[in-house]
Amino acid sequence: MFKNRVSDIFFDLDHTLWDFEKNSALTFEKILATHKVAVDLTDFLEVYVPANLEFWKLYREERITKSELRYQRLKTVFDRLKFKISDDTINSLSEAYIAHLSSYSHLFPNAKEILEYLKPNYRLHIITNGFQEIQEKKLRNSGIHSFFEHVVDSEMAGVKKPNPIIFELALNKANVDPEKALMIGDSLEADILGAQSFGMHALHFLAHGEEPHNHCPIIKQLGEIKTYL
Repeated sequence: MFKNRVSDIFFDLDHTLWDFEKNSALTFEKILATHKVAVDLTDFLEVYVPANLEFWKLYREERITKSELRYQRLKTVFDRLKFKISDDTINSLSEAYIAHLSSYSHLFPNAKEILEYLKPNYRLHIITNGFQEIQEKKLRNSGIHSFFEHVVDSEMAGVKKPNPIIFELALNKANVDPEKALMIGDSLEADILGAQSFGMHALHFLAHGEEPHNHCPIIKQLGEIKTYL
C-alpha cells in the first residue's frame, strides 16, 4: 500500500518498538525492592499502567509539567492503593525510575527484524514524546540506534505530538515532503491523527488492544508492516 509511495518512515519509540510496559515493570520490581517499599508489584502495576497513560495525556496536552508528571503518577497510584508513603520516598522512586528505566532493553517481537527489513529501502527516523535524556539510552541499549538517521523528541521541538510543529521539525531534518513520509506509532491521537493532519501517511500499531477504526491501516504485530512496505 505504501511501497513506492514513501521514502522515509518515522517510528514512535515507546509502546511501538521499545516495550515500555515490560521494561517499566522490571524497573519497578528493582527500585521498589531497593527502596524497601513493600507494595505488591502486581497490584501496583495494575493501577500504574492506566494512571501513567492518563498523566502522559495531560503532559502531552501541556496541562502538567515534566516534574508534575513524574511525581503525580506515583503519588496517585499509592493513594489509590491506600498505601502510606512519604513524599521523600516518592521523589526518590521517581528519580530511580528515570535512572534505571533505560537500562532495560526489551523490544516488541520482530522490532529489530522489521528494521533490518526496511533499512535497505527506506530512511528511518524516530519522533518521540519521551524525555530527551533517556530516549537516546533506550535506543543504544536496545541495539537499534544505528537504524535511525534522525531522532526528534518533544523537548527538542518544544512541543509534543500531535502538535504539527514536531512533525514539521522532523520532516525538515529529514528533508522529505509529508506525502513521501509514513508515521508508525501506537497512539491514535498523537501519532496517527497528528501525522495525518500534517499530510503524512500513517500506520497504527494497536499496542494496547484499542478498538479498530478507519483512520488508517492497522497492525497488531510489527511483522505485519511487510504487508504494506
